[in-house]
Amino acid sequence: MSENNEQYYFNFSFFKVDPKWRWMADLAKDESAKEVENVIRNSGIKFRCYSNLGLRDDADFLFWFAAKTIEEIQIVIEKIYKTVFGKYIIPSMTYLSCTRPSLYVQEQKAHGFITGSEPKKNVIVYPFTKTREWYLLPKEKRQEIMDEHIEVSKKYPQVVLNTTYSFGIHDEDFMLAFEVDNIRDFQDLIMDLRETQVSTYVKNDIPMIVCVKKDIVPLISSLG
Repeated sequence: MSENNEQYYFNFSFFKVDPKWRWMADLAKDESAKEVENVIRNSGIKFRCYSNLGLRDDADFLFWFAAKTIEEIQIVIEKIYKTVFGKYIIPSMTYLSCTRPSLYVQEQKAHGFITGSEPKKNVIVYPFTKTREWYLLPKEKRQEIMDEHIEVSKKYPQVVLNTTYSFGIHDEDFMLAFEVDNIRDFQDLIMDLRETQVSTYVKNDIPMIVCVKKDIVPLISSLG
């Protein structure tokens, strides 16, 4: 089986930084940033890191992990907590999902993260839940509505979509992560999608969390 077809668990772990971190000596912070980098890079799982600094009041940064088991995700987060930096971070939002074959023909599921494509400047993490009425529709009707949704999405090839599923393992139905260089492109896409039928069957689609791509050491250094 190719890597593209292998199944992964996605973990989106958002953290806040204790203000006491900013009072540490710069040299100690630099050493701790490198310690965290070594932990994550040696974990053997896929990862990306993003900043939320100044963009939200409930998160300062995101560690996005993809692994074949949830235990692998737990191990790397455990090791992060055991670093010096780990003593100064508090989880603020956590989402768990997994890759699955789509039920709908031609649904776009790029999974740029898993395929190893070059990450774009931003990712928008987008958890959402559909209404019960959606699942009561005949499969043919759902496919018809999804076809409309897919055609709109095709107008924005510059937006890479990572679709994963949270049914039974978290509070949401789906986890979407849109990778994009220009945030306005994502905003235009969402405005167009709001006019499709599928939007009427969305029960909850907040928060939408904008994140800026950063490497581990620059990310931690930016936190003060």
